[in-house]
Amino acid sequence: MQVDALSTPCALVDLDRLEANARRMAEKALRLGVRLRPHVKTHKCVEIARIQTGLHFGGITVSTLAEARAFAARGFSDITYAVPVAPQKINDAADLHAEIHSLNLLVDHPETARAIEEIASSRRTHLPVLLEVDCGGGRSGVDPATDVAQFLVRRLADSDHIDFRGLLTHAGHAYSARSRSEVYDIACEERNLMAAFAAEIRDLGVDIPEVSIGSTPTIRAVDDLTQITEVRPGNYVFFDAFQLAIGSCDVDDVAFSVLATVISVDPDRSRAVIDAGALALSLDRSPTHVDPECGYGLPVTVWDQHPLPGLRLVALTQEHGTLAGPGVEALRPGTCIRVVPNHSCLSSACFGRYHVLRGTEVVDEWQPVRGR
Repeated sequence: MQVDALSTPCALVDLDRLEANARRMAEKALRLGVRLRPHVKTHKCVEIARIQTGLHFGGITVSTLAEARAFAARGFSDITYAVPVAPQKINDAADLHAEIHSLNLLVDHPETARAIEEIASSRRTHLPVLLEVDCGGGRSGVDPATDVAQFLVRRLADSDHIDFRGLLTHAGHAYSARSRSEVYDIACEERNLMAAFAAEIRDLGVDIPEVSIGSTPTIRAVDDLTQITEVRPGNYVFFDAFQLAIGSCDVDDVAFSVLATVISVDPDRSRAVIDAGALALSLDRSPTHVDPECGYGLPVTVWDQHPLPGLRLVALTQEHGTLAGPGVEALRPGTCIRVVPNHSCLSSACFGRYHVLRGTEVVDEWQPVRGR
């Protein structure tokens, strides 16, 4: 089947591009001397995770326990649950840890550390824990300059029922950058802060086996990871219009898109409507700090994924998207286009299956996992 025979809207994965993206990241991690533990929340797809981990040790990163369970059931046995664990979920996490090699948990608060310790003690086991560090994003994690950070390190390291694995951070603020050079500066700050904090803790006599960092922009930009042991990028297998906007990739690297059909054209107003709306593309307009007129994704051609000149995706309703611009005159009802979403992690989560392409031929169908 050729791509234009598919029913729209649907999710497309370019396998040649995905494999190239995965290979480049795996080779860069090896070159920089770190382990690659890819974040699978971008795609939530077992087949893609196997491609990502092919050249490394097989560990992955997840955002939900549902992801962890699904990937564990398919043979992944070293998993980092990369959000601070809610105390109500610790028992479930401990159950899964008992079934696999390791489910690593995150902590950034003394109450969570206490809850993990109590549950591990009641089970007469040890639970692996990483301390999350805020390296500037301001979302979660401890400020390494505070007494709380020192206290938590001691609490975790001295516990009889916690296996303290080390430090973890995520430079989410790299997404606020406007250029690759700004991303590079943030990447260096992320690395330097974590290396310095790990050295400070080791000077106190506490072993820090793991120093884990990474986002797609920072790992794409960085050229030295001295004192870092592990990286956890995720979006790099797909990329998206946001990564294009901040210089993390080229348009020919983008491996995920949404196929849509033009259903209405009004050349007098330079407007057209496609059958892909918020439930296919999400309402994310996050690259506005780089391009205020970015709209809701990048319209590209079906066959070679070149940007369609003059077209902007200016509005979305639940099931429809509005295109505007001088390029509308070339469209007709029934014309197929692709849209590169602003955020492929959100857009891909709108679909229960991915149509996998080699070139423009559909060669497979993959189903992502669902649930929280």
